[in-house]
Order: sequence, then structure tokens, then C-alpha cells
Amino acid sequence: MPCFSFRPCLMLCLSLWLAACGFQLRGATQLPYQNLYIALAANSDRGAELRRQIRASQPELLVEDLQQADAVFREVGYGTERIIAALNAEGRAREYQLRLHYSFRVEDNKGVPLTPVNEIILTREVTYDDNQLLAKDQEEAFLWQDMNRDLVQQILRRLALIQPQAVPVGTEEIR
Repeated sequence: MPCFSFRPCLMLCLSLWLAACGFQLRGATQLPYQNLYIALAANSDRGAELRRQIRASQPELLVEDLQQADAVFREVGYGTERIIAALNAEGRAREYQLRLHYSFRVEDNKGVPLTPVNEIILTREVTYDDNQLLAKDQEEAFLWQDMNRDLVQQILRRLALIQPQAVPVGTEEIR
């Protein structure tokens, strides 16, 4: 009987393969600002989650006073949609598509844009069944929460990549 087990060898091979392909866990996001003010309500889901994520990696970055900030995160637009994606034979909705549209930009404390307007669009598919009304409503609520968490992660990744520069007025573009 061999003196080694199959499972530990498999785990070792899998971890070596992941390391060789360049896989790396997502680390803390470092934002290219000295002081950042989040111009979102403190009790909003997006504002609270964004502040929590930034404080976890760079606690000294956030300021509570707009005048002390080098950069101001400002929400430009937010919207959600629930669209019928498929119908059953009786003409009732069988599948919905949930869409979340979000746009933001970074400004200095005087309102001069440092980045162009950035747009994020998230979608999720959800099936629907009249016989499982309560379960499907809970599933949809869970998907909206998941989309908002994903939105905050995408905002942080974009903030880390965007290099702040003054954007000439009238030349802003939505990305």
C-alpha cells in the first residue's frame, strides 16, 4: 500500500497549477488620492458599503469634511429596471432581466471634474413562477443586494485604475 494519499497530492497539483497560471486572490484596492470625500448619504446602502470597503484597506483616506478633500466621489445617476425576458405559452412572464445602471465621477472640492463620467451596467437573469411567488420575490431581492455589492466592487476597481486629471468642461464622455 502506498504511503501517500490521493487527495493531498491532488490538492498540491491543483494549487501548483493555479500558481503557475497567474491566479492571484484579489487584494486590497489602493486608491490614487490623498483625501477622498464620498458625496453619498451615510445611510444609503451604496454609501455605507463604499465607505466600509475603503476603510478596510485605507482607513486614513476618507474625510468627513468636503473642504479637506482632494477628491470627491459623486454619484451622477442610478437606476434599476425589471424587464420581461421570456414569456410562457400562456403569455405570462417566465423570465425577467434585472438591470442596474450607475454612473459616477470624481471631482475636486470645488466641483471641477477630475475624471470623466463612468457608467456601470449590471444585469442578472431570474426565472419566475406563479406557484413560487414568495420564493421568487426573495430570490429577486437577493439578486438586487448582490448587484449592489458587485457595483461597489466595480466602483473601487475603477477608482483604482482612473488617474485623476482635470477634465476640460464640455469634453466629458461616458464610459
